[in-house]
Amino acid sequence: MSRIEPTDHTAGLPRPQSLLTAQGKAQVSAQLNLLDAQLIGWWARHGITLLRFSLGIIFFWFGVQKFFPGVSSAEGLATRTISVLTFGTVPPGVSLPVLATWECAIGLGLLTGRFLRVTLLLLFAQMAGTFLPLVFFPQETFTVVPWVPNLEGQYIVKNLVLMSAALVVGATARGGKLIMDARAADTAERTQALHQRFRRRFRREP
Repeated sequence: MSRIEPTDHTAGLPRPQSLLTAQGKAQVSAQLNLLDAQLIGWWARHGITLLRFSLGIIFFWFGVQKFFPGVSSAEGLATRTISVLTFGTVPPGVSLPVLATWECAIGLGLLTGRFLRVTLLLLFAQMAGTFLPLVFFPQETFTVVPWVPNLEGQYIVKNLVLMSAALVVGATARGGKLIMDARAADTAERTQALHQRFRRRFRREP
């Protein structure tokens, strides 16, 4: 006669220890997700302000240095570039304090957030001028033209980051903000597109 083995009704069911492990993992995952959302939310709320302050500090700090001849490492290239642009009519004794005042004004505008549109226009004009030494004085800004910039060239090329940062700050000049939630951002983009079409059609604010 064949022997009938007893049936194990618990086979295939998760053991209590497995359940606790799964619940623990789910709780840890939920906590990490909450922490991630809080962190990114803080970045979204304060990132633009910190970026504006950072730009303001850089411009004001570097601008103040140019009030004292011989202090700024960039003053030689800057004054010679202005001399080339003005066909030698503006001497370094004039161009350096003008440039210092210009940069300090940009810095103060960014730090205070006042007259932000004018400040950013001054910034982009100044930034455009900073790249001209790469064209006017390539032997002084490159080790291998045009692929390997030397220290002065690297100092100039890094201004691409400052310009991009200024674009981000400028995008919020009308009171806009960063949105960390993807679905909320999609809704905001659709609303913004509708407002833009309204402005183009009716030439006024919606």
